Amino acid sequence: MRFLDLFKPISPFIPEVKPPQRKVAFNTRLMWTLAALVIYLVMSETPLYGIETQGASDPYAMLRIIFASNRGTLMELGIGPIVTAGLIIQLLAGSDIISFDRSDPEDRGLFTTASKFFSFIMVIVQASLYIIGGVYGAINRTQSILIFSQLLAAGLILMMLDELVQKGWGIGSGISLFIVAGITQNIWWMSFSIAPSPYDAVGRAYGAIIALVQSIMRGLPIQDWLYRANSPDMIGFLTTLAVFAIVVYIEGMRVEIPISHSSYRGYRSRMPIKLLYVSNIPVILAYAMFANFQLIGQFTWNRWNTDNNHFFFNMLGMYNQTQSGVAPIGGLAYYTSSPGSLGGVMGDPVRALIYLFIVVGFCVLFSITWLEIGGLGADQMAEQLLQSGMQVPGFRRSKKPLELLLNRYIPTITVIGGMIVGCLAAFSEFFGVFGSGMGALLAVSILYQYYQTMVQEQVEDLYPFLRSAFG
Repeated sequence: MRFLDLFKPISPFIPEVKPPQRKVAFNTRLMWTLAALVIYLVMSETPLYGIETQGASDPYAMLRIIFASNRGTLMELGIGPIVTAGLIIQLLAGSDIISFDRSDPEDRGLFTTASKFFSFIMVIVQASLYIIGGVYGAINRTQSILIFSQLLAAGLILMMLDELVQKGWGIGSGISLFIVAGITQNIWWMSFSIAPSPYDAVGRAYGAIIALVQSIMRGLPIQDWLYRANSPDMIGFLTTLAVFAIVVYIEGMRVEIPISHSSYRGYRSRMPIKLLYVSNIPVILAYAMFANFQLIGQFTWNRWNTDNNHFFFNMLGMYNQTQSGVAPIGGLAYYTSSPGSLGGVMGDPVRALIYLFIVVGFCVLFSITWLEIGGLGADQMAEQLLQSGMQVPGFRRSKKPLELLLNRYIPTITVIGGMIVGCLAAFSEFFGVFGSGMGALLAVSILYQYYQTMVQEQVEDLYPFLRSAFG
């Protein structure tokens, strides 16, 4: 029996969004996309009933940005369970543990059922770890059941919203939509918030732009205009603009291979291989792995290692209890969390260096892994070219020569791209980039993809005969 066949009995009971019977008009898809976004934003501001998180530190603050998560709200878990489940199911598929025919509708349906089943299981697991691991402090059984039920319902709604967007009712990917919404919301808050910063010694606002105006009006020293500890400042704002510019520039870097159509003489084009060939996938997968390291580390510490004297559990994570919560001080959980700022880097340069190597290493590893899992390897791309009727001038129209040609570029570009996104993510966090380094990277990549998708959608609506060409 195949692995996917195990999901046939439960398939009828898994909630599902039916795909549209025919292509939905662009304006209607835009409306559904905005509706999904509004529901997500409302949930991200709706507090969980039964807990109090004000004044408590958040050990997962940096990771929440890419998981579209907001502490103490219905979006406590964000897209973390969906991403983790997607990582598991894709790794199983890439290693041939899960075998299925992508052209078979029944197999595709079972694969989708398996993905949603794993996502639901990860919602249960992560919600349980949050509660048992002491993220909400000392709570009774009634509070635990209440919080668990809210997180479970919110996770299910988010899964349905993601499926709604991806099934053809919306535009792009629901996960990408929620990520970019959380990142832009965070950047806007860090730039223009008028709320007073709890860490500012002179009582300036939390937002860096507002704090700059207040610094000038109060006649503070110039260095105070640019830098302040533990709060957004102009160094972070300017670095954010620089990172956005760098990512936009890198997004346009590519190797172009000339191609022609085997059936239409005179047709010439180019096949672009982008420097960021696997896009933002490595960053998402790497930080999903880090989030689970930290979640498991805090869980084991809270249950069995509060005095930090167990060697094996210390390797997972060592923590220190403070008035505002727990903070990692050693182990895997410590070195997979960012120092957070230049002050943190200078205070512990060894940690910063190890963190940099871990981020870059995992980004390169997941970039290489995603080539095969995501169908982006040289053999798959050569097969797609042949099936579309294209060929490279000067090469025989067969798979092997095309695969050898593509292998000159794709593996090298994949490794270089993984190193670049890893370095950008880590160094941007060191300089206090708003929304974090990986957040800026993801925001630019996602917005660029949305721009391309929306342009293509509008062209297809105006010229329907081009749909087959885009497909």
